[in-house]
Amino acid sequence: MAYQTFRQEYFQIPVVTRAYTTACVLTTAAVQLELITPFQLYFNPDLILKHYQVWRLMTNFLFFGPVGFNFLFNMIFLYRYCRMLEEGSFRGRTADFVFMFLFGGVLMTIFGTFVSLVFLGQAFTIMLVYVWSRRNPNVRMNFFGLLNFQAPFLPWVLMGFSLLLGNSIIVDLLGIAPGGGRWLKTPTILKMLFDTPEDDANYNPLPEERPGGFAWGEGQRLGG
Repeated sequence: MAYQTFRQEYFQIPVVTRAYTTACVLTTAAVQLELITPFQLYFNPDLILKHYQVWRLMTNFLFFGPVGFNFLFNMIFLYRYCRMLEEGSFRGRTADFVFMFLFGGVLMTIFGTFVSLVFLGQAFTIMLVYVWSRRNPNVRMNFFGLLNFQAPFLPWVLMGFSLLLGNSIIVDLLGIAPGGGRWLKTPTILKMLFDTPEDDANYNPLPEERPGGFAWGEGQRLGG
């Protein structure tokens, strides 16, 4: 019974969110079990270009460090904002969402080369948060019960939090750099592969799609 419930819930997760979060969890599990090492995953242009280890272009987005608070924090943010984007702004536009993933990943890979980052998953998560925040300007948020602000300020609040913890803000800036604009048209081949013309008549919109954003009476809170 528990397995059936888990399986049902798992397959209700939108396909892109499900695929990416699953890949991140499985990659971390493989490292924890010592089946692979981070040295086989990190971004290294020389190994990619000279030794044709092209998998590093993808695997550096899948590893968020060993299991711990930082890993759980990143997974929660990744799952939450990736799913809200896919079920909200990109509902019925899976091809556009996949193209945003690919285009954002390419830009981050280029930028990451110049700042010597070897794992770009956290920056990619910040990118998803940034895109969601720009598409939901009327949503009010609460950070650990201490600070109230509108959604577009969320990436900057997270950057300030990183500074308070003594961390580098390069990752935050790298995630914000691609921006939330639509620069290119989604290729037709992606639309053929991922988009379906049918619409769900029983669709119940997420809170950020409703007038006024999240209902504060329901206790929507970030980080607490």
